[in-house]
Amino acid sequence: MSGQNKGKFSEKHPPGTKVDPQLAEAVKQRMHDGKISCAAAHKIAVDMSISPSEVGIAIDLLEGKLEKCQLGLFGYLPEKKVVQPAEEIPADLRGAIEKRIQDGKLSCRAAWDIAEQLSIGKLNVAAACEFLNIKIKPCQLGAF
Repeated sequence: MSGQNKGKFSEKHPPGTKVDPQLAEAVKQRMHDGKISCAAAHKIAVDMSISPSEVGIAIDLLEGKLEKCQLGLFGYLPEKKVVQPAEEIPADLRGAIEKRIQDGKLSCRAAWDIAEQLSIGKLNVAAACEFLNIKIKPCQLGAF
């Protein structure tokens, strides 16, 4: 769902990929001006007992745009992202991140798990990753 594919998000998926009508309706109800927040998308996943990636596919096929990433990485105006590098990183947070890195990246799911495990905000994990120059990828919703 990056800017380079603006208005062509459905092209990320194989031809003929379909959206469950109930899921499509749930996404449409929470979309405003063609946009849906990360939090709203995850709420749909929880409410419908489906994976966030299924919701992300539905958003793509409906040519919706995700905004307000809960890790602060995209979807904020005017800066696009709001997360800033941490000034310092507690040892337990650094250790938890380093333990979960795969191929030089930390998955969005892992970042969320670390935040829950350490009882800190998701933005704190993202800020630590910014400081450590660790990319958070992949997104649970398929945005990146």
